[in-house]
This record gives sequence, structure tokens and C-alpha cells, in this order.
Amino acid sequence: MITKLLIANRGEIACRIMRTAREMGIATVAVYSDADAKALHTRTADEAVHIGPSPAAESYLVGAKIIAAAKETGAEAIHPGYGFLSENADFARAVIDAGLIWVGPKPESIEAMGLKDAAKERMIAAGVPVTPGYLGEDQSLERLTAEAEKIGYPVLIKAVAGGGGKGMRKVDDPADFAASLESCQREAKASFGNDEVLLEKWITSPRHIEVQVFGDSHGNVVHLFERDCSLQRRHQKVIEEAPAPGMDEATREEICGAAVRAAKAVDYEGAGTIEFIADASEGLRADRIFFMEMNTRLQVEHPVTEEITGVDLVEWQLRVASGEPIPVKQEELSINGWAIEARLYAEDPAKGFLPSTGPLTYLDLVGDRIETGVEQGGEVSPFYDPMIAKLVVHREDRESAIRSLALDCADVICWPVRTNAEFLWRSLEHSIFREGSMTTAFLEAESESLVPTGEPSAEALQSLTDHFLESHEFDEALQGLRLNAPKAKPAVHISVGSSKFEHSHDWNSPLAGRHVTAVDEGALVNDLGTTFVATIARHDAAGSSAADGAILAPMPGKVIAVDVAEGDQVTAGQRLMVLEAMKMEHALTAPFDGTVTGLEASEGGQVQVEAVLCIVEPSAVTPASE
Repeated sequence: MITKLLIANRGEIACRIMRTAREMGIATVAVYSDADAKALHTRTADEAVHIGPSPAAESYLVGAKIIAAAKETGAEAIHPGYGFLSENADFARAVIDAGLIWVGPKPESIEAMGLKDAAKERMIAAGVPVTPGYLGEDQSLERLTAEAEKIGYPVLIKAVAGGGGKGMRKVDDPADFAASLESCQREAKASFGNDEVLLEKWITSPRHIEVQVFGDSHGNVVHLFERDCSLQRRHQKVIEEAPAPGMDEATREEICGAAVRAAKAVDYEGAGTIEFIADASEGLRADRIFFMEMNTRLQVEHPVTEEITGVDLVEWQLRVASGEPIPVKQEELSINGWAIEARLYAEDPAKGFLPSTGPLTYLDLVGDRIETGVEQGGEVSPFYDPMIAKLVVHREDRESAIRSLALDCADVICWPVRTNAEFLWRSLEHSIFREGSMTTAFLEAESESLVPTGEPSAEALQSLTDHFLESHEFDEALQGLRLNAPKAKPAVHISVGSSKFEHSHDWNSPLAGRHVTAVDEGALVNDLGTTFVATIARHDAAGSSAADGAILAPMPGKVIAVDVAEGDQVTAGQRLMVLEAMKMEHALTAPFDGTVTGLEASEGGQVQVEAVLCIVEPSAVTPASE
């Protein structure tokens, strides 16, 4: 058995692997970049080795540094987690060549499933059902156009070396095919260094179903049943569950059997996932579920499989990598209850899902199983994946699991970093999801009802009113308060960011039920997963407040350009400055014609969310002559 393990990753997956290793008596080594010097995974490990600057390309993606860290600390094995180098066959081979144990599939298996066209051909040979399409060597426009016509529109153009939603284009109209192909090839070349594509029939009612498989070096392969990962936004999974709703035993037997054949076809060892696309227009049927690709690593959503099977997949990985066989036989595995996982991201749904980075001044998560790599007092770095945590529940049935996870999402408190907690709550509460009739288009199609407004609800304002009335002296700040009239509705003027609200509350009305906590900044309220910090708006503050002309930072970030100076005249829509965060640029523009005043931003400066960067005073309106 391995006695010392280096985890070539960071964040929640590094902490997750360390937890199992510790339970098995295995010493752990973390690697960390400049940005992660004080990160949870760095402090959790028995040893930690610095491997470079914050950008992943200079630290976590430099295989030589990671192997050197293993040698330096005497680690016998390297676990890649997921992301970064986890599906890099060259890195896996380098680890093995260095005399270390690679906790993952053989490099040859990674390569066999790395290119979608070659993998699809291998699956056809193994008797695994694949989506109707074209994956030939002839990549000419003429041949691809002809094949698209043969398949029938709509078709999907997909980069053979793609992943993460990149290098994919849906084409509905033959007239758009050539332009879509050119765009897809250009993106594929830039992202993967390979512009070859394949074509697939577009499934009109798609569900994303995947099967967890596991192999060992003794020729054994088992499946651990299926997961449904249909709730996706921009091809990124958001909510996953196991088992898949609507899956009957006959269909399950077919799809899981196909997954085992797929794993055996590449002589697979370790944890892997076979991903399928299902045409759910008539429910889940074995003859309408097709192979998409194989992920040759542990998946982000592996906890839901662990919950329903009672298996620790990381323990299995470490045992199999040490040469042991899979601990159980297929017939000993069974489904127990229902598990659902929600990915809590540092992003602001109300502002187009802009990334939100910075300090986690307040962070409170509740739930049965919380997988995270951050904690209160830490921070969300702009250099890496913005996932804060995975919230996982396991219950006897799906309805109970949904109810429990929705409550956990609604109870998330996070400030000043924004999260998608309320978006998750709304998704879980939606009738389509509760019925189990969702497809991969669900989140996009229902976005209007799922995306929060970004402003506190009436219930949150009522709770804040109660809090301020009970905890502050009754001075001029509480405008409208009448002490001698208990049945009156006192009005409190509340500031939340740049917005102001006047809210009244009858002493005899029931409590609103939103959790409010006094903090240094004022009062923090949890509003179904969205966190707001509020203060009382006083008389003397009203005149100097930013008001509607305030230009606020929509996210923590760096000001990379300032195009105006104080006193400049600007017109509506004119660019004022540019903010960069999570490798994205966001232009801030003038809301109307006016004059720039109170310019607080400077090029190169770091700003926090909702910081006032400048104010645009509206131009005076000249009355029309009579």
C-alpha cells in the first residue's frame, strides 16, 4: 500500500483526497502556487511544496515541478485529482518513468479516449451505441456539408479534441453550416491545437446520463450505476444526481453494460466515467441512449455515486493503484436511496454570471456533506476555477433529497463574494426539475425565472426593518417613526449597495423569516441564498450618496484602463473604464449624458465588489420653449 501521496491539484478535490488518505494512514503532500500559500489544502496536508507563481501555466500545469516535489518529499505516488494534468497522458507517463505510482488509468487508455473520433470508432467496435454522425478523415467543406445533409438538421459540429464546451456549434439551417464550421475549427485550433471536427445528429430532447466505471490491473471492471447531469449552463454541469430519474431497470442494465464494455475496450484501470446523451423525447429508452465520450479521471460529481453505493472511490483509486483488486464484485453493488449535488460557484447570476473573486469575509455553509477548499477568512482567487463548494445530500427518495438540498442552498451566507446559491435554489424548486422532465436545455430555457433580480426581496427588507427598529436608537435616521403609535407602520430607509429602499412594517405582522446578523458593515441578511449587507440611509447621507449616477464595481478585480478624468463631459454609453477579473474584461459605461465627478478609480488599482468607482452627474435638461 502507498505510504506517502502527493496530490497534484488544489482546492476542494485536494482536500477531499487528503481526507481519505488520512483515514487510510497515508501521509499527504500538497503543492501550491503563490496564490495558494495560505489555502486550505496547503495547510491541511502533512507537507506542502511551493511550485511557482499564481498562473496555473507556471505552477499546477508544470509536470516537472510536481514530479520534483514528489521526489523531494519522498512521496511514492501522485494523485492528479481532476482538471489540470489529470487527463494528460504525457504527464502520466512521466510520473511512471520517474519510478512513481500514477493514481489513474494507464497513459495508453487516456490517449485512446482523448480524441473523440478515435474513441467513437473504438466504441462502435466494442458494441457501444453511438450517436449517428460522421467522423471521417475527409475534412473538406464539401464532404462535411454533404454528410450534414445526410445526417439531417439540426447537426452538431464538435472538435475531435474538444472539451469543456469549447469547439462545439449547433447548426439548424444549412445556410449557416459553412460559417459555423469555420468558427468551430478556429476555436478548436486555438484551444486544442487541432482543428479536426466530427458531426453528430443533434438530439432535440437531450439528457446527459453518465455511468461510473472502475477497473483494476487484474482485468476486473465494474460499474457503479448512473448519474444524471442534465442541469448544465454553457455545457458546464451545475446540479447532478444519482440515480437518474425515470431510469427503469432494463434501460439501466443496457447503459451500464455498455459502459463496462467501453472501459474494457481500452483496458481501463482506476476511476472513469462513460458519458451518454439520451434522446428523452419519449422517456429514457435503451435504444435512444448514445455514447458521447469517456472522462479518464475522477469526476467532480463523484460524491453522489459514493452516497448511493456506500463506496469511497478515492480509497478504491489508492488501493487499485497499489496493485490490489477492486474490493467488491458487481453483484455486491446496489443503489441505496437518492443523492443530489449542487455546485456553489463564485459568480453573480444577476449580472450575467460574472465571476466574483476576493475575500470571503463571511461564509457559512450547511448540509450533510460539504466538499470545499475554502473557508471564512480565506479568498476566492481570480486564477482558478471559481467553485466554492459542492453541497451534497443523500435521502431515501428523490423528493426528500431535493427538499433538503434546496434548504441548504437557501441557507448559504457568503459576502462580499457573490454566489449562485439562489439560482441553485430556484432550479431545485422549479416544477420541471421536480418532475424529472428536464433536459440539458432547461437552465437556459428557464433562465428568466431562475436568475435572481439582484435586489433584496420584500421579505428581506421586512426582516432588515425589524432588525434596525429593534437594534438602533430611534433618531432622525428612522424617518417616519412614531413612538406613541404602536400600530403605525414605521418607515426605515435602507441602503443596499447603491440602491435605497423605504420599507414599513406593522408591529403586529408576522416575522418575514429571513436571517439577519449584525456585522461591522451594518446588517447582513440571507435572502434564499443571496447575501446582502445593508445600512440605514440617514438624512445627511442622502445628499452625498452615489445615487443613480454611481458607477460601481460589478465584481472584485483590477482596473486595467481609465478613459476619463474628473470633470469630463460624457455621453450615454461612453466607456469610462475597464475592469478585469477571472481573465474576463468588463467595460463600464456612462448611464446617461453628464459630467464625471468623484473619480476614485486609477489604472492598476484593485477594487472590491460594489465599490464606487466614479459618479456621473446628469446634464441639466433645458426646458422646451413654448
